[in-house]
Amino acid sequence: MNAEPRRRRWLRWLWKLPLLLLVLSVLQVLALRFVDPPFTAFMAARQVQAWRSGDWTFHIAYEWRDLDEMAASLPVSLVAAEDQNFARHNGFDFAAIEQAHASNARGRKVRGASTISQQLAKNLFLWSGQGTASRWVRKGIEAWYTLLIEALWPKSRILEVYANVAEFDDGIYGAQAAARSFWRKDAARLSSGQSATLAAVLPSPKRYSASRPGPYVQRRARWIERNVRRIGGTGYLDALD
Repeated sequence: MNAEPRRRRWLRWLWKLPLLLLVLSVLQVLALRFVDPPFTAFMAARQVQAWRSGDWTFHIAYEWRDLDEMAASLPVSLVAAEDQNFARHNGFDFAAIEQAHASNARGRKVRGASTISQQLAKNLFLWSGQGTASRWVRKGIEAWYTLLIEALWPKSRILEVYANVAEFDDGIYGAQAAARSFWRKDAARLSSGQSATLAAVLPSPKRYSASRPGPYVQRRARWIERNVRRIGGTGYLDALD
């Protein structure tokens, strides 16, 4: 068989591959607007990590709850803690990014400027990796999925999924699993203080503990509760689309 026609066929498929991946990613995000994710990329990676280390008893704690089946104080606390411009931005908070860059330039260590939408895109679809090249590839994919999520989902769905897949301790994902693991109660019965404490451990749930909060988590939880009141309390959810 002539190698030249075969090479041309491969080249035709090669330039179509990015288009195929683009279409698949759109369909993937569109489906998750209506279908609750059974797991995320981060969950899968953590489970595989446990198996590779020989820990066959490890299992992910994850149980879905719709937004109206969890205490309203939790999703509002997540916004107050991590993304107070959530209702206004389109996935990227450029003002927060500029502030973070300015603080970093002055040598001050600050929290990252990632929005809830960006963190959700990373948790749902991306992998952990090392190296500069890998990091920039992941950032590019994260930005693409963030744009898709913001374009295809209402804000209420973004917050609902994030509250269900955020990691609150090693292997504990979402409001229901956290409420059961830490306080032996349903997510619908979380108090405002407990919701703020859960939000306070993000984005470092393996460093900070919601079940045994130290001074930093306690201070941050109080700050989050003040921010919840400032953005309108649980009535904040009523304004989301």
